[in-house]
Amino acid sequence: MSRMRNHDPDGLNKTPDEDEFDGPSKSALKRQSTELQRLGEALIDMPATELDGLDLPEKLRDAVDLAKRITAHGGLYRQKQFIGKLMRKIDVEPIRHALEAKHLQQRTELLRMRRVEHWRDRLLSDETALAALLAEQPAADGKQLQRLIAQARHEREHQQAPTAAREIFRVLRGLLDPLAE
Repeated sequence: MSRMRNHDPDGLNKTPDEDEFDGPSKSALKRQSTELQRLGEALIDMPATELDGLDLPEKLRDAVDLAKRITAHGGLYRQKQFIGKLMRKIDVEPIRHALEAKHLQQRTELLRMRRVEHWRDRLLSDETALAALLAEQPAADGKQLQRLIAQARHEREHQQAPTAAREIFRVLRGLLDPLAE
């Protein structure tokens, strides 16, 4: 003989033991675990000098150092999972902030380099570009740049190594990006 349960669609007759679990869902836990593993992978990709700047627990640092030495795909995969597991036990916000700062620094450096490259290409292709650069950067040595531009154009026409173009890049980098010097 089977026992029939009472049907309670409103959930009004539940006892406290029967309340549903209000914690994160399996999907949310999986997303969190994957995100922590990605952070761990970013740690593996960081140079040792940058890792030294982070205050990582010793066990996590050892796991990251070991992962850098593992070459077998399966072993590396397991090590990354282990790093993700270790990261669940620590506050990852300082790591996240350090990685975001590194990304911002790389992005800023890329934009600086693009600006320098833009000016170099413009100087080599546009006759009026030198005047525009000198108007924007009065400290620039116009005679030196004029000589380098002529030399770079000559090298390009005769399919020679772009020695002068590289020198223009160095000069512009020092001029437009004083932090690079």
